[in-house]
Amino acid sequence: MPKMKTKRSAAKRFSRTATGKIKRRHAYKTHILNKKPTKRLRKLRKPTLISGADLREVERMLPY
Repeated sequence: MPKMKTKRSAAKRFSRTATGKIKRRHAYKTHILNKKPTKRLRKLRKPTLISGADLREVERMLPY
């Protein structure tokens, strides 16, 4: 059986924590930032974990 391939698009968007959870960046942080409050932009800076509903699918895209 051949080796499984990592989905490169997923590898660029997600990364694993030391405990094996998968973290992601927040959306809405790239452009049209003038109208968004500073408080909202500050909260969007920090990465967060993916939801449980998406976990199985993302783990399948990142086998290693």
